[in-house]
Amino acid sequence: MSVLDELPVVVIGAGPVGLAAAAHLHERGLPFTVLEAGAGAGAAVRQWGHVRVFSPWRYDVDPAARRLLDESGWVAPDPDALPTGAELAADYLQPLAELPAIKPHVRFGARVRAISRLGLDRLRTAGRESTPFLVRLADGEELLARAVIDASGTWGTPNVLGASGLPARGEQEAGAFLEHALPDVLGADRDRFAGRHTLVVGAGHSAANTLLSLAELAAAVPGTEVTWAIRSASPTRTYGGGDADALPARGALGVRLREHVDAGRIRLLTGFSVHALTPTGARVAVVVRHADGTEESLPVDRVVAATGFRPDHSLAAELRLDLDPVLGATRALAPLIDPNEHSCGTVPPHGVDELSHPETGYYAVGMKSYGRAPTFLMATGYEQVRSVVAALAGDWDAARDVQLELPETGVCNSDPADSATGESCCGPAPAARGLATGVAGGLLAAPLSLVTLDAAPSGAQAGCCG
Repeated sequence: MSVLDELPVVVIGAGPVGLAAAAHLHERGLPFTVLEAGAGAGAAVRQWGHVRVFSPWRYDVDPAARRLLDESGWVAPDPDALPTGAELAADYLQPLAELPAIKPHVRFGARVRAISRLGLDRLRTAGRESTPFLVRLADGEELLARAVIDASGTWGTPNVLGASGLPARGEQEAGAFLEHALPDVLGADRDRFAGRHTLVVGAGHSAANTLLSLAELAAAVPGTEVTWAIRSASPTRTYGGGDADALPARGALGVRLREHVDAGRIRLLTGFSVHALTPTGARVAVVVRHADGTEESLPVDRVVAATGFRPDHSLAAELRLDLDPVLGATRALAPLIDPNEHSCGTVPPHGVDELSHPETGYYAVGMKSYGRAPTFLMATGYEQVRSVVAALAGDWDAARDVQLELPETGVCNSDPADSATGESCCGPAPAARGLATGVAGGLLAAPLSLVTLDAAPSGAQAGCCG
């Protein structure tokens, strides 16, 4: 046995995929340590706990984690029920983290600042693969590891509002008016939105959830206005697959959103990009640039940036990573998850081979592995860590026997040019294409309560006003 074999595998993150990795490591008899920056299991999931996921429980529980929980007498939820983020954390992640096989190996409040090789920077090659990883925490503590599985996700690194990938002018100065994705509009954050005008920027499921909540709030509180802005010329891809979606809750999400827009309860702006933000007293003026180059100033009270997320690879700056220049995923994985070609339900099975870097023993898994692609599902992450852990255990047959069955989105698009217009064309053999899926693996669904669609709420916009 080498010195490396005596060291633990360090798992970064105690969310769904990180704890699944821990369960598989336990089953394989490999020592491990889970480092979680938050105060408890599923810390990021709890931040969108008010949102119900659109995948039923049967897709949300990792098989190895399920085996461990079953041995403890865990009562599994209804496999066909749709949990909220809070229920996912309380009824699954917390019990999993509390198991005797897992709990002693999980450290909370342990934020990782950097990963390197002991005594070696990125330039040094000799002896690299036999040298332990060095994991440095925010408090200066350092741990040695035989391998690192980074399941830290992307929740803490949202995309900017600016359409060019750069912050819009004044975006930082207007921070007091900006909201992270998925604010609790109907609950804890209600007072910030009631009776005010909110602009939601983004075309994914995170935006759709927030828009539905705001529409319900507008029906209850006069003076509440909702504007939705997207860069494409059509919202077709956000509306999704409807009845053709294998996950009914996901299909219904777009149907309800379309009804609100058609009824004028939500004002939709297409071909829209944020150019600048300027605080004007108690409001913020959002300067938007239209596709024809003209500009318009839109005064609003709040701006919800539902623009997606991006990975933070700075932790591994001293490791040898091979990243696709477009998505920020591994070069081998990128073409399999490209949102211009795939939806979350059409990503092919993949495992350790597609997740490997030139830095042997380092793997980014889960949301982080997908870079900027929004096509991730939790079930995909569970198969990733099963494959990676099998490889770490030396079982390469199991590691490469990757199998994954995912529900189709029902979104199809046969023309690559349609990715710009959003138009759908479902022919006899369509190519399924990307639908932005929000956070936590694209599993976001409807808010806890839904607005009745029989009449427009008082004070709703009747149309798209110039």
